[in-house]
Amino acid sequence: MSIENVRLYFREKGIENRIQEFDISSATVELAAKALNTEECRIAKSMSFKIDDKAIIIVTAGDVKIDNAKYKAFFHTKAKMLSFDEVEEMIGHKVGGVCPFAVKDGVNVYLDESLKRFETVFPACGSSNSAIELSINELEIYSNYIEWIDVCKSMI
Repeated sequence: MSIENVRLYFREKGIENRIQEFDISSATVELAAKALNTEECRIAKSMSFKIDDKAIIIVTAGDVKIDNAKYKAFFHTKAKMLSFDEVEEMIGHKVGGVCPFAVKDGVNVYLDESLKRFETVFPACGSSNSAIELSINELEIYSNYIEWIDVCKSMI
């Protein structure tokens, strides 16, 4: 079970007790914001893409979307999201609970610049009804990210 992998991962880091689990779904940005009683923009959305045959995760703010031109300029390929069936197989978490923690070996994690405007954000914890509040510095540490990138644009 994916949340159990994240729980174990955070237990090793000494922050397992900070995981929040809800009686309601937090599988989308809107639902997570309601469950956490926070703004949608502060939800750290983990998006799964495929480059060649490798999976990557890009963690973005909840109020932005991928800018295809910026993505292509950075990764030198067209943005191709993993299919529903590929997500759990390649990332290690089901759709609705994807997060940058306790992912399968070989999955590279990138953090989008859209997150830097917040002191803390709320990524999922491997299930469709969980989250954790992390500072941006903690997100960097616990996500084992490769680098900060700028591949998003406002949804407005």
